[in-house]
Amino acid sequence: MSVPDPQPHGNQDPDPSRTPDLEPGGGVPPGSTPPDSGTTSGLSAPEPDTRKRFPISGWLTLLAVAVIAVVFLVVIIGILS
Repeated sequence: MSVPDPQPHGNQDPDPSRTPDLEPGGGVPPGSTPPDSGTTSGLSAPEPDTRKRFPISGWLTLLAVAVIAVVFLVVIIGILS
């Protein structure tokens, strides 16, 4: 789902017809520096709110890893004894 930009911005690139030293192919002669494009600051779209609690799938994953670790330790202890 995408959120439209609340403030649409026009083209930030300089107008080629008003750019000094710009050659027809878009290049610049030696010794000239092309102008920078304008930049925008901030995020392009608002970030969604994050959860304040750990999800249930995360708890189930942690539980599964803990059970596998305990089983692994029991098997290792059983093999060594």
